Amino acid sequence: MRKVPSAMKQLIAELRIALAATAVLAVLLCGLYPMIVWGLAQGLFPAQANGSLFMKYGEIVGSRLIAQPFAGERYFHSRPSAAGAGYDASSSGGTNLGPTSKKLIEEVARRAARYRMENGLAANALVPADAVTASASGLDPHISPANAAIQARRVAAARGLSAQDVLEQVAACTEGRTLKLFGEPRVNVLMLNARLDEEWR
Repeated sequence: MRKVPSAMKQLIAELRIALAATAVLAVLLCGLYPMIVWGLAQGLFPAQANGSLFMKYGEIVGSRLIAQPFAGERYFHSRPSAAGAGYDASSSGGTNLGPTSKKLIEEVARRAARYRMENGLAANALVPADAVTASASGLDPHISPANAAIQARRVAAARGLSAQDVLEQVAACTEGRTLKLFGEPRVNVLMLNARLDEEWR
């Protein structure tokens, strides 16, 4: 009976150790760890863990974290999106155009003209930057309070409400700085439009 060379024995021993380590790590990192994280998330933060979905009349109408297009004078409009064909979560991203890009300058000018026309502004009126530029993700669900205040007049007229009524709803949906330090105050467009529909259908 031939003896297995010691080098071969060493190789087999190392392979066994490697396979055992791989199996243990696969169970821990691909099984137990994800299950523990999932369980903690479902127990402590169920809404966030499931996509911060917004339900209305028992149906999912969107996520509080992802912008969607709103059309018509009765609704506040989200900021422009460059994600895919627009607001496409599977193609999240910005235009990647720089400030000297002719294409970007022309697009911003078109958006500004459309925004002024929609909201009854003078042809030379200043417009908020977030009304004419897309966010880096193309999915930002928020607009600035200044943008919302300008749109409030249009929405109020279309719904037959006073501007004050609509501005009160804007204030109720305005989120402050994160931890009172980071970012800027912002208005969630989905939540604002849903609130208006709930109050004044």
